[in-house]
Amino acid sequence: MRSPLLPHPPSARSRPRLATLAATALALLLSGCASRLPPLPTVERLDLNRYMGKWYVIACIPTFIETEAYNAVETYRLEPDGTIDTVFTFNQGGFDGPPKRYNPRGFVRDPVHRSTWGMQFVWPIKAEFLVTHVDPAYTRTVVGRSRRDYVWIMARTPEMPAADYDQLVRELAAQGYDAAKLRRVPHRATAP
Repeated sequence: MRSPLLPHPPSARSRPRLATLAATALALLLSGCASRLPPLPTVERLDLNRYMGKWYVIACIPTFIETEAYNAVETYRLEPDGTIDTVFTFNQGGFDGPPKRYNPRGFVRDPVHRSTWGMQFVWPIKAEFLVTHVDPAYTRTVVGRSRRDYVWIMARTPEMPAADYDQLVRELAAQGYDAAKLRRVPHRATAP
């Protein structure tokens, strides 16, 4: 017999509610207060079509849902209405950990440069996402925030040359990020 003092594991019916609560908490966390730091420079002219597709998260200053993420991948798809369908997947706690999936929607806030986005996890909150770096071949990118609270270094492959990674970390530190908070995201190839 279960003790009334011990918590019951979440039922299958309550899991979607827990996911909604986590997404709401993340959206509120990312919306935050305005920053007093200088503005982050963003990409001058982001080619949205080239930017779409799969990006492996190489390192990040993680949000609370990412602190134990493995095999983290962010995938973007441009919709006919100009919004960006976003799918963020990872394994929680290890390579064989439970798969997690979030599906926020991106909104391009700056139609000229196209590198300032609002990312909506729950309506009506749109968290600030700034594309601050993309290499000419569109193989490496950095997405940051004015508050310097979160940042994502991503690449088209699950590994990045050490020299490229180190250069991006130096750039982030020069922009006011605490590079000591960066977490390398482990990746392992999965069977087809």
